[in-house]
Amino acid sequence: MKRLILLDALRGFALMGIALANYPEFSLYSFLSGEEQSSMLTADADMITRWLQIIFVDGKFYTIFSILFGIGFSIIIENCMRKGRNGFVVFYRRMGVLTLIGLLHLLFLWSGDILLLYALMGMILPLFSKLNIRSLLIAASIFLFLPVICDLVITITLIDPSVYPYNMWWQTAASYGITENNFATWLRDTESYEGVHAFLMQGAWERMWEFVSSHRYFKVLGLFLIGYAIGKSKCLTSIEQHKQMFRKVAAWGFAIGLPLSVAYAFSQPMGAIPHSILYTLSVYPLGIAYMAFFSLIFVKTPKSKIWKCLSFPGRMSLTCYLSQSIIGIFLFYGIGLGWGLSFGLWQTEAISLAVFAAEMIFSAIWLRFFQYGPFEWIWRKLTYGRIISTTVN
Repeated sequence: MKRLILLDALRGFALMGIALANYPEFSLYSFLSGEEQSSMLTADADMITRWLQIIFVDGKFYTIFSILFGIGFSIIIENCMRKGRNGFVVFYRRMGVLTLIGLLHLLFLWSGDILLLYALMGMILPLFSKLNIRSLLIAASIFLFLPVICDLVITITLIDPSVYPYNMWWQTAASYGITENNFATWLRDTESYEGVHAFLMQGAWERMWEFVSSHRYFKVLGLFLIGYAIGKSKCLTSIEQHKQMFRKVAAWGFAIGLPLSVAYAFSQPMGAIPHSILYTLSVYPLGIAYMAFFSLIFVKTPKSKIWKCLSFPGRMSLTCYLSQSIIGIFLFYGIGLGWGLSFGLWQTEAISLAVFAAEMIFSAIWLRFFQYGPFEWIWRKLTYGRIISTTVN
């Protein structure tokens, strides 16, 4: 079905962007101070790359991934109801297993995990199941703008809920001997998994601080609801009939999102409120514009090989997401090749694209023999509690 290829291709596209967003942290480049980044031989090219990353990448691809999660929720519920099953029970089981996978990923592989938050916020989605499309979009808008209100309240009251996880982050780091002086080099220099795990323990608190300080839970839930509304509307199954709407969404999204993304790139010195407002008004419109434009091109060229290539990792999105962490550890940490801090930002981004290309090739080969990716099979097995055929019939 074209719809399934489109959704899988969009997931693949989102995975590519997520690699671009995450690999500067895997390479430890993001841990360097501004002065240290400026002293690198690649500084000029890195500065250009950083601006391009802020404008075109940061937040946009996790926006797409989150919306696709919401669309997936609507598909699960619809398919289960068609088969006479309780879709909500199945969904809660899936979220329970995803919670476990996310927790293991956070504590044993990478502190930048998003799966745990997705699972926890996903459990709230069924509460909105009786809302119509208009009400879902209104609720989504409220959640997406809530971070701005939260930042305003914090600025006025000086009561910041992120202080506790921030303090716990550095207390935990100090207990392992991790300081600001060795923070950037710790993972490169450690030659044992024990050292990596120490960093992950303090990193879990850092991740909690990031979620609380950025109010990420509201953002994710808002994007889930947009995806749920899109899934309910079934507009992605009839793009030809809704071409005008998709064109308007793409045009307005680019017209608003692009210039405001440029403004957002310069907004850090402006303070929390302008920064938060510009994030909201730039990231989401541009991410949604990417999806609309992608869908319009797909309808014009449905038989293009590029969609099939992108759909392979999209069908194995959990496996590919987790494998990006495993590959990143192998490439950049001391327990692997130890390449951390050896590359500038533009080189790191080139490596991330090479990793994604390798995932596309691996996924294409794997799916010639198996119906599901290895982690997708585990997820389904634990969800349904029975043996699932893995081979292609």
